[in-house]
Amino acid sequence: MSQTQAAPTTLSKKDFASDQTVRWCPGCGDYGILTAVQKTMPELGIPKENIAFISGIGCSSRFPYYMNTYGFHTIHGRAPAIASGLKVTRRDLSVWMVTGDGDALSIGGNHLIHILRRNVDINILLFNNEIYGLTKGQYSPTSAKGTVAKSTPDGSVDNPFSPLKLAVGAGGTFLARTFDKDMKHMEKTVKAAHLHKGTSLVEVLQNCVIFNDEVFEPTVGKENRGNTMIFVEHGQKLIFGKDNEKGLKLNHGSFEIISAVDNPDQVAVYNENDPHFLQTFEAVGGKNGIPVPFGVLYREERSVYEEDLEAQVQAVIAKKGRGDLRKLLHAGETWVVA
Repeated sequence: MSQTQAAPTTLSKKDFASDQTVRWCPGCGDYGILTAVQKTMPELGIPKENIAFISGIGCSSRFPYYMNTYGFHTIHGRAPAIASGLKVTRRDLSVWMVTGDGDALSIGGNHLIHILRRNVDINILLFNNEIYGLTKGQYSPTSAKGTVAKSTPDGSVDNPFSPLKLAVGAGGTFLARTFDKDMKHMEKTVKAAHLHKGTSLVEVLQNCVIFNDEVFEPTVGKENRGNTMIFVEHGQKLIFGKDNEKGLKLNHGSFEIISAVDNPDQVAVYNENDPHFLQTFEAVGGKNGIPVPFGVLYREERSVYEEDLEAQVQAVIAKKGRGDLRKLLHAGETWVVA
């Protein structure tokens, strides 16, 4: 008796939207990110039951509730540990980790650098609004020096750090930046992260309308972005400006703004496999007229942690045979407690 196989189901954005009421402040940038991810998921061709969203604590970490997939809302800063454990034990799953600048870079900083250096095949979406939103407006590790917030009424004296610069130093193999007001760019970046084999880290500049409103407007605002943003692509010239009239020339380890019209041959060509491009941008981007880069900023092919671990396990089994847990527990000196 022959069996008829059902045709594959075509999924849509609605299939990835849960029945939970979205509880973010009206106007929050998280809505745009959620929409972009829900729109992108059907295009990945992965069954919903094979997708898991893991989060820590914070406004961003409500994300798993709103995705109609499996998910786990964990504890502050520890999402990388949970996500790593899941991927190592279920390599067939598409694992996504959602976190914020406070969750990932403060209490979770140590976890973040180790998931990056191990290169577990996980996709990380880091919402960066340069403030703690859920706990009502304390400054975060990415807050600009001088930020006036609930915890720094006279202005922060801390020097902030760049998540992507940190990630380069930790050995990240896929680093990208996008922002909450550009739906198409977010979708394109999420797809690229998914296709990368290894840990992908996507920094999403996200507006907090309550505690840090318009903090990124000087960069991403429509009236400024022609001169303050540059969308990079591997193998393409670093050109920006309202009419693409400006270019960036590499000059002794830094960037120099030149005329892309008069000196097209001097404009640098972006190489996403060379970390020095990203490092240079993170050192000078947003200063002295040098634009802030968006897109895939660094990509490296490297073996992934869970496959290396499995290969090691199989090699030991082949050499020593499968272990016996009962024998292990009773090996060596034992005690009987009366």
